[in-house]
Amino acid sequence: MADRYPYRPAASGRDRTTLWGVLGIVIGLICCGVLGVIFGYLSIRDARRYGSSPVLGWIAIALSILNILGSAILRGTGNYPGWD
Repeated sequence: MADRYPYRPAASGRDRTTLWGVLGIVIGLICCGVLGVIFGYLSIRDARRYGSSPVLGWIAIALSILNILGSAILRGTGNYPGWD
C-alpha cells in the first residue's frame, strides 16, 4: 500500500516553535496581549514550517485574547487597578 503523503524533509533552519509559544503565553498574560497574539502566530507559523505541534501557539493566542478582553472590561467598568 503506497503512502498517501510522500516523505517531506523538514525545512532547514532553527525551530523556534516552543520559544515563540512560551513567550506568547508569558507576555500575553503578564504584559501585553497584542504581543502575545503576535508571538502565538509566530509559533503556529514555525510549527507548520517544521512539522511540530502548534498547541503552544494556540494557547498563547487564546490567553492573550482573554487578557485583552479582561483588560477592556475592567477599564470600561472603572475597576482597572492603577487607573484613577
